[in-house]
Amino acid sequence: MTRPFPSSPEFTGALYKPVRFEGEVYDLEIEGTVPAEIDGTFFQAAPDPQYPPMLGEDMFFNGDGVISAFRFKSGHVDFKRRYVMTERLKAQRAARASLHGVYRNQYTNDPSVRDLNNSTANTNVILHAGRLLALKEDSAPYALDPVTLETIGLWDFDGQLTSATFTAHPKIDPASGDLLCFGYEAKGDATPDVVYYEIDAQGRKKRETWIVAPYAAMIHDFAVTENYVIFPLMPLTVDAERLRQGGKHFQWQPGLDQLFGVLRRDGDGRDVRWFKAPNGFQGHTLNAFDDGGRIYIDMPVTSGNIFYFFPQSDGTVPPPETLSSNMMRLTFDMNARGNTLQMTPLTQFPCEFPRSDDRYMGRPYQHGFVIAMDPTKPFDEARVGRRPFQFFNMLAHINVATGKTKTWFADDQSCFQEPIFVPRHADAPEGDGYIIGLVNRLAERATDLLVLDAQHISEGPIATIKLPMRLRMSLHGNWVPGSALHAG
Repeated sequence: MTRPFPSSPEFTGALYKPVRFEGEVYDLEIEGTVPAEIDGTFFQAAPDPQYPPMLGEDMFFNGDGVISAFRFKSGHVDFKRRYVMTERLKAQRAARASLHGVYRNQYTNDPSVRDLNNSTANTNVILHAGRLLALKEDSAPYALDPVTLETIGLWDFDGQLTSATFTAHPKIDPASGDLLCFGYEAKGDATPDVVYYEIDAQGRKKRETWIVAPYAAMIHDFAVTENYVIFPLMPLTVDAERLRQGGKHFQWQPGLDQLFGVLRRDGDGRDVRWFKAPNGFQGHTLNAFDDGGRIYIDMPVTSGNIFYFFPQSDGTVPPPETLSSNMMRLTFDMNARGNTLQMTPLTQFPCEFPRSDDRYMGRPYQHGFVIAMDPTKPFDEARVGRRPFQFFNMLAHINVATGKTKTWFADDQSCFQEPIFVPRHADAPEGDGYIIGLVNRLAERATDLLVLDAQHISEGPIATIKLPMRLRMSLHGNWVPGSALHAG
């Protein structure tokens, strides 16, 4: 590599400086004790650019996808990390340089790669029908070998995928094992079309339903209950002419309401209803359920745009301190006329990257786990510098039924990445198990993997797994039991 990465915040510091590491570390160092009953692999996806950006600057979400695998067995943990060998990355390696421009805008790419798939496969990773799927919401997934992490290639479910795009946030139905998934901009860039799929555990498509949204906009995550599918349409819109002129894929619209498209899972799409809430930014879904007449969705909601890299048309981005953010319960009365919904805060603190017990996805539940921000906690600015974007200094356990919250604050220089929940055993009660997640040590420029008892999160980790290298900030991941991998 003949030129350095930019010195901007997106490419420097303990969180965002590229790592560019592939390899394996057998038997990681552990402080404390990893319970022997934890048997499986924590897979995680991260954007980690292989080369400095072609246009001189870029955003975090445009990095090349790299998958980390932490294999837990008999109280030990092994680590493996591989890039997803996308068409995009293979072209860049051949050129030994970045060939890609503005995020999700092929018009700004080098002409040599204009016809290649543009996906970075960097947002999430999930096991389905024996394949590990690396996900980015602008493309079909990339299939990987779940043991070696070697890339197999783009995966359209044996020709069953009819959309141009596929979500980075599919759900697994705990009763059937079906993959519940969707695509927005499903007929290509800036199209308002949305498709919903249900694909069984063997990879056979069972359902395909198409709807048209009021306009083309980001639908990053969605919610599923036993009877309904809900698509949160963010006020981040897409415009084809802006793309052709080399502009950003998304632009914040302060005058637009939040919209939520609700359709029955067994419907044909003609029954979709669009509910409205005041302008704001929806986060990821914690969980959702329905009682037949009402739908309940729990998700973080912020009062304005938190994606500074997608400003409104005049370049305005609200200062973060002017925004309010809470975990909210959204209630949709399906028996009432009109298109309004009720929002009730479940926390008094900002939080994101929520996770619940996946065995209760789409069902009534109690336990949620998030990374949270408490600005009143100490922060060692003298050693670390200014707080970076995506700085969350607490782990929190939220009981959505009782309203009680437990938190754990690491120290004045650490911030967390998305946690996952692992049941203590297959038949354990809801929420009985472990929280596993990475923590960035900003002053030390190091990364640890933590294991906490989910019901005693305020007591801190029972095991700290030491990595011999720093990892870049990641996005999402999932737990796969050892029995599902058929590997010792």
